[in-house]
Amino acid sequence: MTNATPATPAPAPTAGNPPDSAWRGMLLAFTGGFVDTLGFVALFGLFTAHVTGNFVLIGAALAGGAHSGVVGKLLALPMFVLGVAATRMFQLRGERRGLDTAVPLMATQLLFLVAFMAAGVWAGPFVSGNGVSAIAVGLVGVLTMSIQNTAARSVFARLTPSTVMTGNVTQLVMDLVDMAARAPAAGAAADRVRKAWPPVAAFAVGSLAGGLGYAHAGFWALLAPCAALAALLRLLRKQ
Repeated sequence: MTNATPATPAPAPTAGNPPDSAWRGMLLAFTGGFVDTLGFVALFGLFTAHVTGNFVLIGAALAGGAHSGVVGKLLALPMFVLGVAATRMFQLRGERRGLDTAVPLMATQLLFLVAFMAAGVWAGPFVSGNGVSAIAVGLVGVLTMSIQNTAARSVFARLTPSTVMTGNVTQLVMDLVDMAARAPAAGAAADRVRKAWPPVAAFAVGSLAGGLGYAHAGFWALLAPCAALAALLRLLRKQ
């Protein structure tokens, strides 16, 4: 009987060559930080991804703060909810047919992100967050990021969350303290740190780039997260 040839193990990724899952998390986090920051700057404080943050600004406006676009911020949550519901229904329909929905979800987000950019270029720059055009463009951005938030809770659930970083930073600091103090779970903490710090860093870079990009290129700066999503689609199609 011929002995079976043992499978050759895949080479371990080096520090300069992170695995595909790390790149996926970084590309998603870069997109989340970039789009949320650009929307905040361009649309008078509208959060397109971290929609619950809009309620803080609504409260500030009601207290007499200098905040514009209250109507858009009020409409952001129901639009976000509708976007999540529609995305989830689309996803479940595909899964019932035995399809991997990661690629169609990200392709759909890319299409909506291009639409967000095109609408902003066509209608902007905006002089008030209360204008119909500013509200409409902002809701396209909210719908775009509702797709990523849904994907983060489903097809990318194993990755570090890519749109809201407060929880990630909290866990990262706790794990670093556990490692420094040589806590009993320091080994697990080190694993979490290796997984969490790249997307946190990518989100920070995306946020800075979103602000600077809008200052220099307006809504055309959204070409950068469009390129990030295109790169993510390429990675997903390789698997």
